[in-house]
Amino acid sequence: MREFKPDRRFRPKLPDGICIFAISDIHGCARQLQDVFAAIDLHLSRAAPARALHVFLGDYIDRGPASRQTIDLLIERSRTHESIFLKGNHEAFLLEVLQDASRLEAWREFGGFQTLMSYGLAPSMRPDRDEQYELVQALQRRMPEHHRRFFDNLKLSFLCGDFFFVHAGVRPGVPLPKQREEDLLWIRDDFLLSKEDFGKFVVHGHTPVPKPDFRSNRINIDTGAYATGVLTLLTIQGEQMLTI
Repeated sequence: MREFKPDRRFRPKLPDGICIFAISDIHGCARQLQDVFAAIDLHLSRAAPARALHVFLGDYIDRGPASRQTIDLLIERSRTHESIFLKGNHEAFLLEVLQDASRLEAWREFGGFQTLMSYGLAPSMRPDRDEQYELVQALQRRMPEHHRRFFDNLKLSFLCGDFFFVHAGVRPGVPLPKQREEDLLWIRDDFLLSKEDFGKFVVHGHTPVPKPDFRSNRINIDTGAYATGVLTLLTIQGEQMLTI
């Protein structure tokens, strides 16, 4: 467990009585997600806040071995725990593929074929145009309706107290309400290298780091679960931020 203490000039804070559990970039690592849920349940059994929120920062699918199971776990969890689900660039890519089979080859480079396999499909290494079309049609048939609703209803960001939750980050110099979807899902260096005050403390993932990366204006909690086996949980209550 690691505690982060912001600069005394600005201590971001949640409203009283609210506790947020933030998780990012699960990437089909269902076993690690179950471990994180167990850690949250232990926390709540010891000290239940007035309102506990699960905030998921996107990239639930691709790369890892169990994308379909991961979505099942998330949907099941949301039935008993208040949950906010944000869109990641991988979910955006999936939605593109479902509309345009020609995007399948590019999705393969992003680990999309692991998602296809989790839904029971067996793509060849280099599918031709006909197979691409057939795979997308088969995925549409195999994907349960409640999974499709899950992907269609993902939010781009979530604001609570002094914290702004998003998948990738924000464009420096642009007010938060005017941020573009492309930046919220894909931005890297322009955001990561900025020391600018974004107006809120940004909680994000998208760019894997060896351990949670805490800065004066943001924290990155993507610890590359699909490659490292480490899925980070950030707990925020009041001014306190803890990661495990």
